[in-house]
Amino acid sequence: MSTETKLMRDEEGESVDNTKYRGMIGSLLYLTASRPDIMFSVCLCARFQEDPKTSHLEVVKRIFRYIKGTTHLGLWYPKGSDIETIVYADSDHAGDYVDRKSTSGVCTFMGCCLTSWFSKKQTALAISTTEAEYVSARKACQQALWMKQALVDYGVRLDDIPIMCDNKGAIDLSKNPVQHYELITLKFVITSFAVLVQKRYISIEKFSSLRLTYADILTKPT
Repeated sequence: MSTETKLMRDEEGESVDNTKYRGMIGSLLYLTASRPDIMFSVCLCARFQEDPKTSHLEVVKRIFRYIKGTTHLGLWYPKGSDIETIVYADSDHAGDYVDRKSTSGVCTFMGCCLTSWFSKKQTALAISTTEAEYVSARKACQQALWMKQALVDYGVRLDDIPIMCDNKGAIDLSKNPVQHYELITLKFVITSFAVLVQKRYISIEKFSSLRLTYADILTKPT
C-alpha cells in the first residue's frame, strides 16, 4: 500500500459489498502465510470489514495489483543453513488513526531464513514509545520461547535466543523489574519478561535504528 495512505472509518464514504470485501480479505490473509511483505497492509484493511468503504476497497485492489507484479518473488531457504535463531521486534507507536493504538511486528530468523512473522495491533493504548516497544519485545519473547521449545523436539538445544530491539528504554525496563511498576501503565503481568531475561532463557539486545529493522515491514506501510 502507499506509504501516504491513512485508512480511517471514512463515515462519509460510499459503502461497498461486505461479502465481496470480506472474501478478498480472506484470500489475502491466507496468502500472508507465505508473503510477509503484505502482512501489515492486509491486517490493516481487515480492521474495516464491518463497514467497508470505497477508500478501503481501493487499497485492497492495490494489494492485488502488487501481488500480480511480484509473483516472481519469494522466501529463500538454502540447504544447510545455520540454526542460530534471532527474533526482531518493532512497533509503530500510535500508528492506528482510528483509536491511536500501536502495532507490534515480530519476525524470527533461523540463520538467514525467515521462519515466522506476525503483525498485530496492541490491545492496550501505549502512552509512550517505550511502552509500545516493550509490548512488542514481550510478544517477541513468547515467540522465542515457542521456537526454543520446538527445536528441542528436533534434538536442538539453544542456550538463549536474542531479541533485537531498537528502543533503549524498553531494553532497560526488561532488565530492571523495579522500574516496571513505576513506568509501565499497561495492565498485564509485567515481571515475567524481566524474569526470563534475568534467568537467561532469552536475551534482549540493541539493534541500531539507523539500520533496516527487519520487522519494519510488519508495522508500517512500505
